[in-house]
Amino acid sequence: MNKANRVRWWTYLLLAVAALACVFPLYWMFVVASTDTATATRMPPEIVPGGNFMHLAGLVVSTVPFIRAIGNSLLVAGSIGIGHAVLCSLAGFAFAKLRFPGRNALFLVVVLTMTVPTQLAVIPQYMIISWLGWVDTLQALIVPGLASAFGIFWMRQHLATTLSDEILQAARIDGAGTWQIFWRVAFPLVRPAAFVLGLLGFVTAWNDFLWPFIVLKSPEMYTAQIAIKALQNNYVVDLGLAMSGSFLATLPLLVLFVFVGRRMVAGIMDGAFKG
Repeated sequence: MNKANRVRWWTYLLLAVAALACVFPLYWMFVVASTDTATATRMPPEIVPGGNFMHLAGLVVSTVPFIRAIGNSLLVAGSIGIGHAVLCSLAGFAFAKLRFPGRNALFLVVVLTMTVPTQLAVIPQYMIISWLGWVDTLQALIVPGLASAFGIFWMRQHLATTLSDEILQAARIDGAGTWQIFWRVAFPLVRPAAFVLGLLGFVTAWNDFLWPFIVLKSPEMYTAQIAIKALQNNYVVDLGLAMSGSFLATLPLLVLFVFVGRRMVAGIMDGAFKG
């Protein structure tokens, strides 16, 4: 075996180990989701799935409004994903290609907000939501998450390196306005990066727990993560029931990645090469 083949063999081995390390938590979740608490805590642990998954999944749906919670999560995460893709691209276009007073100072403020821990914004954000009368509503989750400082920075960098000033000047000579230049010229060029950003926003919103736990009160407004929390009480945690809910809440993300995973990797690689 020559040197090139040895490198390839070790590469495949490391990739296989990394893949198993990523898949094993999901498999273990399903193992616990298909057994009862006594079996899940037994030593040595069971590594073969049991036969209670369908029973526990039915119990999850009957205990809390889980189907509605999944629908709420899809609405919230989908809106935030689209908002990230469009609004962050629009803001990134303004910072990258438009000239206006205070542009650099304003962009510096946007970047500096990334250094502030998210938890510090919870209290003032709740006061604003309460003043607007949005407590226990889904717009309290959607509106604050429509754009982010990281998303604006991400799209600004992509637009600065992808869209040349000559193309902008040519579009203006042809009579295009600023909005037309963004929507017909700039956005199509950075669509892969915007797609990846929207997908990251979707996943982040889907997995968010702290802010929905603070804002939402009614069971019919629960998102998937809050519905999983509602499966537990203050004294006893049914591991099988909780893991069944977690596994059901993970399935939509798995389906999403099956359909868009290749496009997501292409978008990330496109940004990496241009960066």
